[in-house]
This record gives sequence, structure tokens and C-alpha cells, in this order.
Amino acid sequence: MIQTIDLKKGMVFEKDGKLLKVLAINHHKPGKGNTLMQMDIQDVRSGSIVHTTMRPSEKVEQVMVNKKNAQYLYDEGNTSVFMDLETYEQYEIDQSQISEEKKYLTENMQVQMNFVDSELVGVELPATVTLEVVETQPEIKGATIDGGGKPATMNTGLVVTVPSFVKNGDKIIVNTSDGAYKSRA
Repeated sequence: MIQTIDLKKGMVFEKDGKLLKVLAINHHKPGKGNTLMQMDIQDVRSGSIVHTTMRPSEKVEQVMVNKKNAQYLYDEGNTSVFMDLETYEQYEIDQSQISEEKKYLTENMQVQMNFVDSELVGVELPATVTLEVVETQPEIKGATIDGGGKPATMNTGLVVTVPSFVKNGDKIIVNTSDGAYKSRA
């Protein structure tokens, strides 16, 4: 058993018979009263995401997650197919279970598959990925004073705010934890 105050982003725990993954967590201390844990959690089997509040002293069952190195191969209908890099065995996972990660996946990308017992419950991405800009506004000469950037659509469909000098066809490095532009590739 683990207290909810010890939960961190990415951890998997069991509550009420459901396997839940922490997507975001925030310690909230109101002016009066006790600290609360506000969390966005995802049911790893159904893919549904819920915002919930728990007391820090609540206990949940931490689940042991086994990781295997894998390669993303392709999509087939509503499933994504991954290959274990050691055994070359292929695994399928419903795209609703990896909806956030899907925005960063490109063919042949190496990831880690997460298993609870023998069930594939999710994938972990590398810290950064290289994506190609497929659509963005052209650079306007002299429009560097605002420095706010412009939206750009990547080859995976992800929309990232990029500096004004980035153009269609450029490859950029994107941080997978927050979807932010990091640098040119």
C-alpha cells in the first residue's frame, strides 16, 4: 500500500478493482482545511480520463509495472502495433489507451511497453522526439518583435507553438512531457 501523497506522474495503482495511471498531480492547500491531492488519472484498460481529488493520507495499492523495450510498427484500425525488441513478438494496444502518446508516435520509434502481469497497459515515450512540420504560416519579415511564435502542425497531427523562423518541411525536436518546441533537429 502507498499513500496518495507519494504518487507521482506516470505511476500505476489499483483502486476499486481498476488499474489507474497518474497523468497529472497537484498538491492543493486551501486557506483553511487539509491538503488535497488533485489528480488526472486514466483507467489503463478503458482509456477514460477522470479528474479526481483524494486526501494525502488515503492508501492505494501500487502496481508493479514491468517494462520492455519495443518499436512502434503501425496502426491497424483502432489499435497500434508494437514489437518487442528482444523476442520480436508483436503486441497490440487500443489507441484509446495511448491517446496522449499517440500524438508523438512515428513509425519505427523506440519506446517502452508497460505490462502489468502479462497485460500491455501502456507505452512510455522518450523524453524528446523529432517530428516534421507539415503545415505552418510563412515567416513574415520583421515580425520578430512579439517573439510569441506560431502554431505548426506536425506529421503526427500534433500542433506545437514554434518560433517564427520554422517553416514547412523542417524537422524539430519536441518535448513529450508537455508538447513544447525544444529546438531544430
